[in-house]
Amino acid sequence: MADAAVQFLVPDGIDDDERVSGGNVYDRRICDALRAQGVDVRMVRVAADGGREVASALSALRRDTVVLVDGLVAVAASRALDAQSTRLRIVVLAHMVASALPRIPDRARTAERERLALHAARRVIATSEWTRSELVARTLAEPDRVVVARPGTDAAPAATGSASGGHLLCVGAVAFHKGQDVLVNALAGMDDLPGWSCSIVGSLSADPEFANRTADAIRFAGLTERIGLHGVLAGRRLAAAYHAADLVVVPSRAESYGMVAAEAVARGIPVVASRVGGVPEAIAGSTAAILIPPDDPVALRAVLRRWWAEPPRRAVLKAEAVRSRARRRTWAETARIVATALGPPRTAAADSERRRAG
Repeated sequence: MADAAVQFLVPDGIDDDERVSGGNVYDRRICDALRAQGVDVRMVRVAADGGREVASALSALRRDTVVLVDGLVAVAASRALDAQSTRLRIVVLAHMVASALPRIPDRARTAERERLALHAARRVIATSEWTRSELVARTLAEPDRVVVARPGTDAAPAATGSASGGHLLCVGAVAFHKGQDVLVNALAGMDDLPGWSCSIVGSLSADPEFANRTADAIRFAGLTERIGLHGVLAGRRLAAAYHAADLVVVPSRAESYGMVAAEAVARGIPVVASRVGGVPEAIAGSTAAILIPPDDPVALRAVLRRWWAEPPRRAVLKAEAVRSRARRRTWAETARIVATALGPPRTAAADSERRRAG
């Protein structure tokens, strides 16, 4: 007999602000939204790289129990998932294409583990259409088993910003793939313009070497009084940072969706963002975002100069961002898609047939 509750395996650092990520935010929000819709979800925290811990947790579950597994956990424990794939109803939540991230030490081995984990799942939930298309194109997952459940956004009042448009906000772990160095390089060529400031908000411990180099670049450019590395902000402090922002900058080199861009527009804040991964999806339907090539500080600098040089254009972008708030996606909508994906199980016979065919 199966356990009636959905067992949700998540990284043990899910509540650690210093390890905050879009994936952790998604996991927490979707868990809350599923529970609000009457789904009994039990969050099981495991070491992200703990294959034995995951194997033990899965072995203890009754046959046919529904198990939702965060993708980070799934890739690390791919063999454990494969071993239990015919006994449990496994669904993997793929926040990203793990083997496509920048600076992966052993890309081929990561791809092999990712493929094994995703093929062990009866369903794969991708958090963007871009992620789904990449998983399929790389033969990491079968197209008919991948559904897309894009992140929701939190309800929040429209940001006030300032009349001058001078305050920039960049939110995300200070790490190479988030590209804060691109933003600093762009701003280093703008010290002739008065009145602007930039708050960089996010963990400084996710990629300490990169964070240190970014701090050094700010000092070298003589911009320590204009660009602040504030570390992690959460709750009311993060809400206050958004509320005071005139423009949110997302200079990422890689991004599976772009939750920060979506969050900004949902708060009535215009965005300038790299055209990478799922970012265009995150701001689809709104003209309040400007997309630029990734890893291009010159292009970013040109956009920012125009932003400050043309108040009428700023006003148009701001008005469009405020209008776009009405079209925001809620976490309840996302949870309904996830709940459907957790639905009726495959039979053991169908699973066996799939394995023979594969």
